[in-house]
Amino acid sequence: MRLSTKSRYGLRALFDIAYNSANHPAQIQDISRRQKISPRYLEQIFQALKRKGILKSKRGPQGGYILAKSPEEITVKDILQATEGDMVLVDCSPEGKKKKGECFFDGSCVTQTVWQEASAKLDEFFATITLKTLCEKGQAIGVKREQDHRFVYYI
Repeated sequence: MRLSTKSRYGLRALFDIAYNSANHPAQIQDISRRQKISPRYLEQIFQALKRKGILKSKRGPQGGYILAKSPEEITVKDILQATEGDMVLVDCSPEGKKKKGECFFDGSCVTQTVWQEASAKLDEFFATITLKTLCEKGQAIGVKREQDHRFVYYI
């Protein structure tokens, strides 16, 4: 299984918002600069995350993107489902057949159970990791927080 850049970048961008912006709107150009992701690609990813209720946007000069829920309520599983759809390891499992045609060995293939169990365990694992967990890990390994320059004034 290989996750696309859509889900990997989406997770990094949401971590960035949770870690650097707290409850203030994060601007796409700041996230793009910090995470080295194209702003146009981020906009596409953010549309999928908005549709799934993970992100909200605010227009205007002090606008940007904010998490729709608290970081402890948003799991990696939520983000992956928003960007990738249902997570299935192989197309021949019952979950994967919605996307593909019938499997020639359907019902008589012992390996289908292996793929089903692996998908379920992966799903379970991703459901245990939240953005808050990632923020705590970021802090523990010394990821530098960037103060929002829009709110820093010098006299």
